[in-house]
Amino acid sequence: MIQLKEGELLSNHTTFRIGGAAKYFAVPKNEEEIMEAVDFAIVKGLPHYILGKGSNVLFPDEGYSGVVIEIGAGMEKVERIGDTGIRAQAGVSLSSLAAFAAREGLAGLEFAGGIPGTLGGAVTMNAGAYGGEMKDVIVSAKVMDEDGGVKVLSCDELELGYRTSIVQKKQLIVLEAEFSLQPGETKAIQSTMKELNAKRREKQPLEYPSAGSTFKRPEGYFAGKLIEDAGLRGYRVGDAQVSEKHCGFVVNRGKATCAEVLQLIEEVQKKVKEQFGVQLEPEVRIIR
Repeated sequence: MIQLKEGELLSNHTTFRIGGAAKYFAVPKNEEEIMEAVDFAIVKGLPHYILGKGSNVLFPDEGYSGVVIEIGAGMEKVERIGDTGIRAQAGVSLSSLAAFAAREGLAGLEFAGGIPGTLGGAVTMNAGAYGGEMKDVIVSAKVMDEDGGVKVLSCDELELGYRTSIVQKKQLIVLEAEFSLQPGETKAIQSTMKELNAKRREKQPLEYPSAGSTFKRPEGYFAGKLIEDAGLRGYRVGDAQVSEKHCGFVVNRGKATCAEVLQLIEEVQKKVKEQFGVQLEPEVRIIR
């Protein structure tokens, strides 16, 4: 039976380290407990939110008045299938998934090794980095709808686009996914992953809490370059700051609040729009 906590601080469950308390918080260990938690929310007339590593989300300072369902511990199984396939549960971290593939001598997930999220979140957002994205390697995903119905969607049926999918559009819940990779040499794959992670550490402000890239890439531009050219490197609202290291990131310099981050995002959008006529769209999922 699913265990529900009351008043769990969401700042402890997001990489931004921001967010008030959830009315209810659950960490299901299997598909049945996920459905239990969703049913609980429906019966109580409350909203629910599916959380992974909390690496791309911003919760309000006043918290969340529903049920937050964190899919992680207990749903992290990964196994090799066939010659070049992998099946993994939604709660496994992308770093663990990529490391497993490397140990098995399977190439294709190197790009994911440094993305600070879970498989479920990665499928939902079609996560990508350094020229790779989930749609390049995923074969199918098992998902659950709000009625508890479970089905398997092919890569095409997932409608994976730039930071979007049918999962996000229809509020489905990813349970597991299967991938098709390429044979490779473990040492070579691990070497590539080390290089990409070194590049990430060099260019991204990993020393501060953040939600990763704050804005989506506008067509024909780079968000970070536009923000830098607008003179906003290091721009602050309270403890929320445009990173001095990479202007595409908003970082938490200490005790930033959701309100400060939202004000900073709005001011950045306004200044970039005024100067370049480009409307920046947040990539971070803002929960109202």
